[in-house]
Amino acid sequence: MTVRVERTFDLAVSPENVWNFIADPEKRASVISVVSDYEKTGENTSIWHIELPIPFLDRTVPVETEDVERDPPRYVKFVGRSSALRVTGEHEIQETETGSRLVNRFTVEGRVPGIERYFKKNLDEELDNLETALRGEATA
Repeated sequence: MTVRVERTFDLAVSPENVWNFIADPEKRASVISVVSDYEKTGENTSIWHIELPIPFLDRTVPVETEDVERDPPRYVKFVGRSSALRVTGEHEIQETETGSRLVNRFTVEGRVPGIERYFKKNLDEELDNLETALRGEATA
């Protein structure tokens, strides 16, 4: 089973500020609750260490993440690969009269029992974290 989620945020934040947040892999990782640690490994590569509260997975999983497509200042796509899962994320920024619209698309493919169920149940909450952080950019 594959989990797919698409969610759009309308933000009173300039497209430039949204881009500065979304284009930074460390900032993206910082709002995901299951990311326990982050390390930059290259200009567009990093490792997200995730802890998922599911059976059969009693360790931190390193997810090798790479921005595979970037079209500044409007689009970034990343792929994360590990022994437990593969995740693809896309963020598309559109300018609006009051700020920005951010279209988010995520696909998670689990390789360990329970991964898809966890993300199906929790991905909306993770996107809430992202939206909250981006709304904070309006006051930054």
